[in-house]
Parts: sequence; structure tokens; C-alpha cells
Amino acid sequence: MPTVKIVNKSPNELPAYATAGSSGMDVRAFLDNPLALQPMERVLVPTGLYVELPQGYEIQVRPRSGLAVRQGITCLNTPGTIDADYRGEIKIILINLSAEEQVIEPGDRIAQMVIQEVGRMTWHPVEAIGETERNVGGFGHTGKH
Repeated sequence: MPTVKIVNKSPNELPAYATAGSSGMDVRAFLDNPLALQPMERVLVPTGLYVELPQGYEIQVRPRSGLAVRQGITCLNTPGTIDADYRGEIKIILINLSAEEQVIEPGDRIAQMVIQEVGRMTWHPVEAIGETERNVGGFGHTGKH
């Protein structure tokens, strides 16, 4: 398990794994006041967190299922990517997909972070690539007919 340096400028506790089997850590909103989010409105929510990831890792920002099912709030770019060389504040892009105004309170859990090892590749330009059983079958190709 990699060790990650973190600065927390918020009064919220550090993200932590809720259970031994959790893959993600909940991230909390760093707000001075409640934030009303109108239907279909998107907003960038600060967390007060700054990290220094080891090279070869990223943090993926993902929605919280409870927030999505109860309030219709989700992360707009999922998963969001925090690169190893990013040093700014982690902010979460949220959108209200419900038909009613939703309120985010200071300290609310708004997303989860998952750390992933990242492989890198190099391109090898060629004139053709090999065929497979699927070949060019695209969206829905492996579904029922």
C-alpha cells in the first residue's frame, strides 16, 4: 500500500476506509455555508485536501452511491482523475440530477477516492492490427439478439 502525503486545510477528518473491504475513502465538502444545488446544476466543491501521490499512481474520484440514490447527486466526470504531479486542491464536480433542489452541508460526504496504480504505454505505429472473434463489433455487440 503506497503512503501518500496529504495536507488538510479543512476542519474535516481525513478520508479513511470505512471497512476492511472498502476500496474507496469518502471525501467531505469544505464549505463555510450550506450549498443549494438546483436541478441539473453543476458545481465545483472544494475539499481542502492537497496530496502528493507517488509516481505511477492516480486517485480516481467516484460518486457515492448513497448520495446518488437518496438525492440524485453524482460526480459529473466519473471517474475524475488526480494525477501524480497535481498539487492543487482536490475539488469535486457535482451535478444534481434530481427534479428538486438539493443541499450540500459543510462536512457532507460528497464523493469517494480510490487509489490506482497506473501503467504507461508507448505507441508502436503499424499498417494493420490483428483480428479477433469480436473484431469490429461495437456498442451492444455482445448483448442478446
